[in-house]
Amino acid sequence: MNEMVKMVVVLTVLSSISGGVLAGLRDGTAARIERQELEYVKGPAIRQILNEASNDPVEDRFKLTVNEKPMGFYVGEYDGEPKVVCFETTGKGYGDVFGLMVAVDTAADQMVGIGVTTHKETPGLGAQAKDDPSFAAQFKGLPIDKPFKVTTDGGSINALSGATITSRAVCDAATEAMNLYRDIKPQLTAQMASFAK
Repeated sequence: MNEMVKMVVVLTVLSSISGGVLAGLRDGTAARIERQELEYVKGPAIRQILNEASNDPVEDRFKLTVNEKPMGFYVGEYDGEPKVVCFETTGKGYGDVFGLMVAVDTAADQMVGIGVTTHKETPGLGAQAKDDPSFAAQFKGLPIDKPFKVTTDGGSINALSGATITSRAVCDAATEAMNLYRDIKPQLTAQMASFAK
């Protein structure tokens, strides 16, 4: 019995030390991981969508708590004014969940653009949602007051050839993003005002 107690104590001490080391490692690398993700995953999509902005929207960013989770927002300035907000949402594609960056003109309430950040879609088919700029270009300038749909569903978005499921998923994710945008617009515009010069 005495040996059993010693083993439990040793195991408890080792587990506590291991847990502490892992927690410290996670906390110590969190900022670095976030920066890498921002620069190499989200950043390219943000800069592509907001390529005409007079600022660097990756640097001009803020966070809000949305549905009890922190969420990043990126501000695009045009003519010296913060007019566009960009943020990431997710959708369920053919392969798996994908990340979708969406940008909205807050004054006109219209879509500025979209960009896929991460995906597991089929190469040459669904992967075109990220690789084909003509697909993403279809969203530019669309009003956000009605759902985005592919043409076969009565909308204006031409589906990717051989990837209707992915195309619909992108439309659904963009629609959900616009619903979220409308819900939190007052908070967004208040935060964006702090970027005005």
